[in-house]
Amino acid sequence: MKIQSLSEFLKAKRKEVGLTQEQFAIKSGIALTVIRKVEQGKTNLQMDKVNHLLLMFGHELAPVRMQGLNKNEFK
Repeated sequence: MKIQSLSEFLKAKRKEVGLTQEQFAIKSGIALTVIRKVEQGKTNLQMDKVNHLLLMFGHELAPVRMQGLNKNEFK
């Protein structure tokens, strides 16, 4: 199973519902610059803003303990 990156996931979901980045920013109330940073895979993001975007699609980020996970799943 391929694990999708956050940037790939949000971009695909946004396109699935037919929104441009600008429309997504307006609808979500999150700045366009943040949307762009997320979709570009930037790493210095605020988790609350990312979760706000993810919640629009019924998802959210949560901490995961690496202990007990198969590390090969992430390749």
